[in-house]
Amino acid sequence: MSIKIKKEIHIEAMRIAGRITGEALNLLQRELKPGMTTKDLDKIAEEFIRAQGAVPSFKGLYGYPASICASVNDEIIHGIPGKRVLREGDIISIDTGAYIKGFHGDAARTFAVGRISAEAQRLIDVTKESFFRGIEYAKNGNHLSEISGAIQDYVEANGFSVVRDYVGHGIGREMHEDPNVPNYRFGKRGPKLIKGMTLAIEPMVNQGSYKVKQLSDGWTVVTRDGSLSAHYENTVLITDGEPELLTLGRDSLI
Repeated sequence: MSIKIKKEIHIEAMRIAGRITGEALNLLQRELKPGMTTKDLDKIAEEFIRAQGAVPSFKGLYGYPASICASVNDEIIHGIPGKRVLREGDIISIDTGAYIKGFHGDAARTFAVGRISAEAQRLIDVTKESFFRGIEYAKNGNHLSEISGAIQDYVEANGFSVVRDYVGHGIGREMHEDPNVPNYRFGKRGPKLIKGMTLAIEPMVNQGSYKVKQLSDGWTVVTRDGSLSAHYENTVLITDGEPELLTLGRDSLI
């Protein structure tokens, strides 16, 4: 395992990439409405990211064809934008990234399409809150497993399940760097957290079972039991004190 510790000049570039990523998601949240297609959202995101002087991190990454992942209802991650029309009551997880000055930002949110059920909203809220429960431990000198365990504990206490097949990751010059960041206990302490580490921490939470399957498009991952899924992610900088969230964006609603 080779964990890259970022210098201040690197962190400044990641703040820019992170801000663009967060603001792209904030823009999508404002624009989102029933009747749009997932391709419409992809176009909005790509145009915004490029207008900021960045390029979409996802486009072409491992051959991925779009600038966002748009995962609707029982889709967990990697949903490819297309002609699917969003309908009142849907939920959509949008994951995106921006690359600028040699570094990436990466973040995800799950949004309501119009009015949604109370249980769907609770899933979104618990997923988001599990992230914040986790990063209470994202401090210099702690261990990665403390973040993972806190996320799992909160999710399961609320009756939901944490996806096991996909995890968070380090991030920097590459979109995916060491270490892996599970959202569940993994039997060891994991690496020690050190000032200058940058992690994409991203709980993926299912309403039913944590078991998943990949669709025939080779990308889209869905819940095996057809239950709803939500996703929340930020790029996180480990500091001397509280963690810094690089991907909230200046006009964040948080």
